[in-house]
Amino acid sequence: MAARGAGDGDRVLLAQITPLILTRDEEANIERTLAQLTWANDVVIVDSFSTDATLEIAKRFPNVRVFQREVDTLAGQTNFGLQQPHTPWVLLLDADYFVPAEFVDELRTLEPPSNIRAYRGAFRYAVHGRVLRASLYPPRIVLLNREHARAWQDGHAHRILADGDVAALDAKIIHDDRKTFSRFLDRQKKYMRQEAEKLRCADPRALTTAGRVRKLIVVAPFAVVFHTLFVKGLILDGVAGLRYTWERFVAELMLSRELLRR
Repeated sequence: MAARGAGDGDRVLLAQITPLILTRDEEANIERTLAQLTWANDVVIVDSFSTDATLEIAKRFPNVRVFQREVDTLAGQTNFGLQQPHTPWVLLLDADYFVPAEFVDELRTLEPPSNIRAYRGAFRYAVHGRVLRASLYPPRIVLLNREHARAWQDGHAHRILADGDVAALDAKIIHDDRKTFSRFLDRQKKYMRQEAEKLRCADPRALTTAGRVRKLIVVAPFAVVFHTLFVKGLILDGVAGLRYTWERFVAELMLSRELLRR
């Protein structure tokens, strides 16, 4: 449950929250995402020099400020972005995150105790608008006090480290990436090189169960198909469930190839 209560922290009204979005060629997603953020007085976009219509679309929204920065790491982009808002709290979003009304309603009523520095959010995964019954997409910190949190790079992903307690939000964000499958492949090639390097360097004793399975290489792609279709039940989601499972299979196959290659 989300932490609420008296505490001596200030009530988090929407005016105290700035959404922060990292972009790179997100014309397929950005308009839908920004349209759900009209409640925010200020939205900060850190763009890695998009070559499509991302910025043209973003500039149609009067509450959006755009900063361009050559990407070093996602953590570096995030930490740069955290310096730009004028509010104490930041809602950290990807360009393919859809913020539903019930999530905004929960933000409106939050009263963080003084020890809470961030909130972790869970997700519902959608494939071209069809929301799946489950996914492998993990919860992550999405709302943070920017004076008490920073990003760090973890393989292909960036994580948030807060210097205090982290609570959980009840409402879920919808992840719905509308980019093409070829864009998915290009992105996964880079991600899985980074993930393979992380697995090679990791202490085997510190690996999660998923990490250990991944290091078995040829097992992981087929294990993820079984887990996704039958344990998570996505076989009941029809074409959307099969599409998601196929993407997970391809991603794990790329990772196995990277691990074999080196």
